[in-house]
Amino acid sequence: MSKKPKLGITIEARFSSSRLPGKVLRPLYGKPMLAQMIERLKHVKLADVIVLATTDQPEDAPVAELAKELGIGYYRGSSDDVLDRVLKAAQKYDIDLIVETCGDCPVIDPKILEKQIQTFFDHDVDYVGCHLVKTFPWGLDGKLFTTKTLEEVAQITREPADRENVSLYIYEHPQKYKLLNIEAEGRCRRPDLRLVVDYLEDFNLIETIYKRLYDKNPAFSYEDILDLFEREPELQYMNRDAVNIAVAGRKQ
Repeated sequence: MSKKPKLGITIEARFSSSRLPGKVLRPLYGKPMLAQMIERLKHVKLADVIVLATTDQPEDAPVAELAKELGIGYYRGSSDDVLDRVLKAAQKYDIDLIVETCGDCPVIDPKILEKQIQTFFDHDVDYVGCHLVKTFPWGLDGKLFTTKTLEEVAQITREPADRENVSLYIYEHPQKYKLLNIEAEGRCRRPDLRLVVDYLEDFNLIETIYKRLYDKNPAFSYEDILDLFEREPELQYMNRDAVNIAVAGRKQ
């Protein structure tokens, strides 16, 4: 890219969820869970815009309204074709480089996202993620690719799995796209941890983390969470019975 691309964080979120209905608007330490996530994403200094990609279904009107209240962009589209929804959200706001996130990650770490973004800028790649070799917990990272690449994918595949999981086609075709994976180091290498909200047990853990850390620092980091787990090791097992579902396989 000859000039700095316009970088946008997209958030896939909808009210309905088979595992924990209404989770994105569920109160989390005084605010809707999605609002807490958006506030964290506003700390990503390299991002030019944040855009919520929700559905055009009536139950998602409050989700879109929340985006307006928080001063971020939003697009309402297909509930099944999430790829198309994210693509049109990016096109609506003239985004060149997409940082794809899901709305059930209320402790997402801006520093990790910025490392991914800078890695994309520094290398000749089509995709940067943290999940190709899983070393971080679920719920901390994004997936980076250009809008141009997603436009190409939209023309190539109509497979339901590809349309449901936005960047699946990209990282499942390494012979076509240049992929780069970010790996955690040292004590941050904890793929066993779940910091994503799929089930009530997950939410209860996240709520406990907020109760312990938010007042001292609303922008608490992943390392702050690890410090908490060292002080109170039993917390990391609160959601151990939750099914370990890959972020790439979850429909938002």
